[in-house]
Amino acid sequence: QVQLVESGGGLVQAGGSLRLSCAASGLIFGGKSMGWFRQAPGKEREFVAAINWNGGSTYYADSVKGRFSISRDNTKNTVYLQMNSLKPEDTADYFCAAGGPYSGSEYRLTYEYDYWGQGTQVTVSS
Repeated sequence: QVQLVESGGGLVQAGGSLRLSCAASGLIFGGKSMGWFRQAPGKEREFVAAINWNGGSTYYADSVKGRFSISRDNTKNTVYLQMNSLKPEDTADYFCAAGGPYSGSEYRLTYEYDYWGQGTQVTVSS
């Protein structure tokens, strides 16, 4: 069965960096677009970043643009989220997801994804 396993979360001070990883198995990884979403306590899950099947196109939420970077290694079936200049408002559970491909999509919507990981917690202290 399909598994997406996130890792790399933790506690970091504001201004610090973390790199999240998501290892995928049970699917044709190179045929899927991948995304990162986050959910803070009491809030809805929100889009963070997405990358198309070959890494040629990336998309970011305005709140993370310029600070976060999404990438993928199709030889390792892994997608990454490099998070720099972290802020307390970045505190959330971070989820990776696999979906598509859908022509013309930027993969910003949860319903565009078929598979989800269990999440990894990121806490940014002020």
